[in-house]
Parts: sequence; C-alpha cells; structure tokens
Amino acid sequence: MANPDHMHLIYIILAAAVATFITRIGGYVMMTQMKRIPPRMEAALNAVPAAVLSTLVAPAFVYGGWDVAASMAVAFVVGLRFNSLWMLFAGWVVVMALRHFAGF
Repeated sequence: MANPDHMHLIYIILAAAVATFITRIGGYVMMTQMKRIPPRMEAALNAVPAAVLSTLVAPAFVYGGWDVAASMAVAFVVGLRFNSLWMLFAGWVVVMALRHFAGF
C-alpha cells in the first residue's frame, strides 16, 4: 500500500494520464470524423512542432547557464548548414569543452 502522505501524488499522476489519454483519443476521433481538414486547422497543426521545440529549448537556454546557451547557439548555427547529427555533435562538444576547460 502506498504511503497516505503520497496519495495526492498518485492521484495527480492518474489524472494527468487520463487527461493525456482523452486528449489523444479526442484528437483522433475529431480528425476521423472530418472529410477535409480546414485550412486554419491545418495551419495550427503545422505550427505544433515549432511550438513544442521552443517550449523544450527556451527554459534550458535561459536557465541552463552560459555553457548550455553557448552550445545551443553553436548547435543552431551548425544546424543551419548540416544535418541534425552534426548539430547534436557540435552542441555536445561545445558544452563538454566549456565544462571541462572553463569550469562551468
């Protein structure tokens, strides 16, 4: 049996799981009922990847420290020219070098 002091955490996790499930199923049901996707909905769906990426990257860039911000900036510049593997590698090299040599 779970500790009664932590039952509220279990309820929060279960509520989040149910909300996520309903959201995913609701989106699927809504999309299958449509014959054609309206242009405004298509534009909104096209904006989702950029919104999710900025939601993940922005806090790390702002609160991660100078080493993380520098590595993200380098990765961004490399990502403009090369594929994502090189972008990942460049960001990793910069953050590791700054942490090792500059003591970040």
